[in-house]
Amino acid sequence: MPYDGTFNWEPSRRWVRGVKGGTTVVDSKAPLLVWEPDYPVPRYAFPIEDVRTDLLTPAKDRPDHFDLTVDGQTLPDAAFVHPRLPGHLSIAWFRHAVPVLDHWYEEEEEIFVHPRDPYKRVDPIPSSRHVRVEIGGRVVADTRAPVLLYETGLPTRYYVPPGDVDFSLLEPTDSSTRCPYKGEASYWSLREPVEGVPADVAWAYHDPIPAAAPIKDHVAFYNEFVDIIVDGVKEERPETVFSKR
Repeated sequence: MPYDGTFNWEPSRRWVRGVKGGTTVVDSKAPLLVWEPDYPVPRYAFPIEDVRTDLLTPAKDRPDHFDLTVDGQTLPDAAFVHPRLPGHLSIAWFRHAVPVLDHWYEEEEEIFVHPRDPYKRVDPIPSSRHVRVEIGGRVVADTRAPVLLYETGLPTRYYVPPGDVDFSLLEPTDSSTRCPYKGEASYWSLREPVEGVPADVAWAYHDPIPAAAPIKDHVAFYNEFVDIIVDGVKEERPETVFSKR
């Protein structure tokens, strides 16, 4: 069921594994996909018998929480017994922004950041619309072959073929992010800063996951900070969680 801000769960048919170093910590073909109040992305809860409980020790001063020790390294509060799902354990994906496990897999595909929400769609669709991107009055991109990416809860993102981007106005940065629906992104900032336009205003996925293959190497810009003209009509800048960057 779609996330509505309340506690929900449903069984998943996916084979899920979590690996730390060379050790498989969880291996389950009967995970539950769980949505928590005030936590907008799902997490997995696993039957206790599908988790290497021999690697877990009770966490200090936190009932039903456990530290995980693998190859001599202990990760505090790495797992917990789910209070509403008896007989199930959840493994944290991050602690203080540091990944708890090295790799997560659904079937044979590695996944990142958090489990993908089956009620969230990401549709990259090739188009022949005329899309122009302007920043501070300068044309940064102009194409008639964009890929329009429709993602639940976000504005349409216009991915421009690299040959239609003026990279003389941009400079690559060291920033990178991961998206469970698209892959790992690399970023560009403006060579000459423009007031109101943040760093890392443009990005691309050079090796997207298969479902997002059409956007490979295409460049997108934050609609929130640039002017995007589609078929001659300037779009309004949307207000999103990214507007506060």
